[in-house]
Amino acid sequence: MIAIVEKTQITWEKLSDDFPLPDEPVDNISQLYLAEGLTSSLETANLLAENALVAGNYPVCATLDGKVVVKAPDWMYVPHLKVPLVEVNRSYTPQLQGDIPIIVMEFLSHTEGQEYSSKPTYSPGKWFYYEQVLKVPNYLIFEPEEGRLEAYQLDDTGRYQLRQSDGNNRYILEPWPLFLGVWQGTMRNRTGYWLRWWDESGNLLPWSLEEIEQERQRAEQEQQRAEQAKQAQRESIARKSIL
Repeated sequence: MIAIVEKTQITWEKLSDDFPLPDEPVDNISQLYLAEGLTSSLETANLLAENALVAGNYPVCATLDGKVVVKAPDWMYVPHLKVPLVEVNRSYTPQLQGDIPIIVMEFLSHTEGQEYSSKPTYSPGKWFYYEQVLKVPNYLIFEPEEGRLEAYQLDDTGRYQLRQSDGNNRYILEPWPLFLGVWQGTMRNRTGYWLRWWDESGNLLPWSLEEIEQERQRAEQEQQRAEQAKQAQRESIARKSIL
């Protein structure tokens, strides 16, 4: 369904303090872990600007024909805030408080959602909202049980088009540039499919937990080398004393 928004008035207004936000919990705890993993790698690699906003399940607001619309993507990346982060409380209003998110992700669950909904009337579907209202350049939909990732990008007509992955089944995403793809493994007692970042050389960006473990292993190896060097020195001294 192709939605037309020429007759819809879009304004950007800060959400009132008494506006009732949805307080439903996430459908699956995996959604929290997936979002945490995406952010952790970027933080570990020092790729997040100080004035960027990275959030999971956080309300993004716009006003259509005087009616407030709130959607909470499972993960999003906003490259620049116009206001201090402390002022982005309860919700985020693009244009007013910062840039439009350049990446939005939804993680599918057993609960039927609106990830593919182009419904333009109030309250609009997520697809319509991200494509026609926010105009998010990159919209990704991930099905974690089967590890299926779909990447959509706005074309010159302002419509989402399905992207083709590279030879490694990954998608390059600005502004870093990094490649996003599917990885299978375990973190925080969750074993399954994850979304991970790779650099241009094909190196997997580690999570903070992985980096801590790598540092621990390096420290142990360094300690072993030091002990071996001391032992070799003692043996050398012993041989010389015998001679």
